Amino acid sequence: MPHDSLPPDPFAGDPDDPARAIIDHDDEVEHPMGEDERAELLTDLSDLAVYQALLEHRGVKGVVVDCGECQEPHYHDWALLRASLEQLLTDGRMRPHEPAFDPDPGAYVSWEYCRGYADGVTATESAR
Repeated sequence: MPHDSLPPDPFAGDPDDPARAIIDHDDEVEHPMGEDERAELLTDLSDLAVYQALLEHRGVKGVVVDCGECQEPHYHDWALLRASLEQLLTDGRMRPHEPAFDPDPGAYVSWEYCRGYADGVTATESAR
């Protein structure tokens, strides 16, 4: 799967890439992805498409995730999140990316909000 939504790596092929110091090239994938993990990622990608279809036209730009490492919210637009999940699916890891610049927190919702919204739409449609 192409990762067209991700910006190009400015250090691709550069032997002086500063990230070389933090990446262990002998063990780029910490553990092989199991079938359950792969199935979860495929489900997440499918859910993401539904959430985007339901929410993007309502002004929602993407998903906010609370980072357990830095204790800060991370804002991912729809395309970046999809590209990251696809990269995790194909490569077993995600390439670091730049955070959103000055995001409007009101334009992003949590994954749980997306799920609840989709469930509400489904329940409403089923009741008709």
